[in-house]
Amino acid sequence: MAIRISRALLDQIIGHAAETPGREVCGLLTGSGDRIAGVIAADNVAADPARRFEIDPAVQFSAIRAERAGGAQVIGHYHSHPNGLAEPSACDAAEAVGAPALWLLVAGNAATAWRSGTPEGLHGCFASVELIVESG
Repeated sequence: MAIRISRALLDQIIGHAAETPGREVCGLLTGSGDRIAGVIAADNVAADPARRFEIDPAVQFSAIRAERAGGAQVIGHYHSHPNGLAEPSACDAAEAVGAPALWLLVAGNAATAWRSGTPEGLHGCFASVELIVESG
């Protein structure tokens, strides 16, 4: 499985992470099928944003309402690991609940994509997804 993202959108996510290098940043991914078509930046409302992320529920609810009204489909989310690797951590696996979703992780200029809900995957939760970055 592969997911496509434009260089501009990926640069937007990496730029968001660079704005607060000591904290995890986060947001939602919109699109369909094999394409990330948009990002919605959100505040990280976790109690310890240097080590964990929690997407602002108001942003999540707004995106879901917009989707139900015919707007962009939420297909997953992104977050950064400011002092780590661009791959899910054991903490991420513990927080990955609900339906399988796309996870895009960034650390510095590195980015990777994962699908949660895969018991045989990384940390008993994540399957690697090929991330195809397209110019334009």
